[in-house]
Amino acid sequence: MRFLIQRVSEAKVTVEGKTLGEIGQGLLVFIGVGKEDNEQTADKMVRKLVGLRIFADENGKTNLSVSDVGGKLLLISQFTLYADCRRGNRPGFTYAGDPAEAERLYEYILDRCEAVVPGVQKGEFGADMKISLTNDGPFTIFLDSETLGM
Repeated sequence: MRFLIQRVSEAKVTVEGKTLGEIGQGLLVFIGVGKEDNEQTADKMVRKLVGLRIFADENGKTNLSVSDVGGKLLLISQFTLYADCRRGNRPGFTYAGDPAEAERLYEYILDRCEAVVPGVQKGEFGADMKISLTNDGPFTIFLDSETLGM
């Protein structure tokens, strides 16, 4: 499982001109589900996500989590995080999870995050989404369950 996390001062997702999700301060998270992923992987990734201390405290140190600052989450499914660009110029996606299973795990992640950070916003699985954001920092982190030993 892969999460591309951006600390934002604002972010929004639209589909066909309609806003589906919008947040102020918080985290915009692109979520890629791989072939081997399951609920246990998702649980570990969610714990890591909501526990990341990447917001500034009163001394300007990145020492606070999204919950600590009253921030929100905008979660977007993005299978292209599993793009394999090793051969040629056209990415392959053979390592991305089956779409039905990926959607199930995406919904599972939404529920788990909502339990910790109420008011989770989301995109639409499989849709052509337009994302706008103001990256705060910039601050971007890539979490991969394989490199985290999950």
